[in-house]
Amino acid sequence: MIYYQYMKSPVGKLLVAGNNKGLHLINFPIEGKPSLPESEWKENPKPLQEALRQLEAYFAGKLKTFSLSLCLNVSPFQKKVLTALRRVPYGETVSYGELAKNIGNPKASRAVGQANARNPIPIVIPCHRVIGSSGKLTGFGGGIAVKQSLLDLEQQYR
Repeated sequence: MIYYQYMKSPVGKLLVAGNNKGLHLINFPIEGKPSLPESEWKENPKPLQEALRQLEAYFAGKLKTFSLSLCLNVSPFQKKVLTALRRVPYGETVSYGELAKNIGNPKASRAVGQANARNPIPIVIPCHRVIGSSGKLTGFGGGIAVKQSLLDLEQQYR
């Protein structure tokens, strides 16, 4: 069973989903409206209590590294990318090309970008810390303004 809870945050109302085994999903609002849970999910904050606590601490600038169990249903390549993303330090950024080099596949920056775009647990797996090689902010599931807000928050509390 997957449980969900909405969480108010500085970047909008987040949909947080998981169970006793770990966190499965964080979704940003779409066009200002909260994401909808799957029909078979049950609203219950109890199994998500630690994830919600850590997210609140992150947004308050009191948590820089998450320590949550994650349930990732992703390909081996995407798992490699997401694991590398978790090593990008708080308040720092990396380009898609650098991330590709970090996983030992320097020519895979486009594939890294696609894996990054399918990150089911943004913020905890900090895909917002990945930028274009020119230093510009590029695509982000929550939108560029949310990406900038997360980067600004981390700079503020760095």
